[in-house]
Amino acid sequence: MARKPGSSPSAIKNRAAKTAAALAPAGQAPAAKGAAAKAPAPPKKPINPVRFAQEVRAEARKITWTTRKETWITSVMVFIMVVLASLFFTFADWILGLGANLLLKIAAG
Repeated sequence: MARKPGSSPSAIKNRAAKTAAALAPAGQAPAAKGAAAKAPAPPKKPINPVRFAQEVRAEARKITWTTRKETWITSVMVFIMVVLASLFFTFADWILGLGANLLLKIAAG
């Protein structure tokens, strides 16, 4: 079976190096081959509960709730799809059951 183009180990290493260089943070050179260069962890900022609460409120204001009518229509559509799916699977089970019984009758003689 023929290999796909670009699936050689050297091609894979080249793509990995390009990806690592593209994903490296700005101003940081990519790590040398074989060297496990680990960037220092950024200093932790103190948690400000007041600012956190303000950001939560700001995000909560962006929420758009569905209307009662939209919720009702969506619920009815879900119910209809559940009924249709149950009818389909009931019919499919019945057909497969008939086929299995027929095969067992044929095998029994």
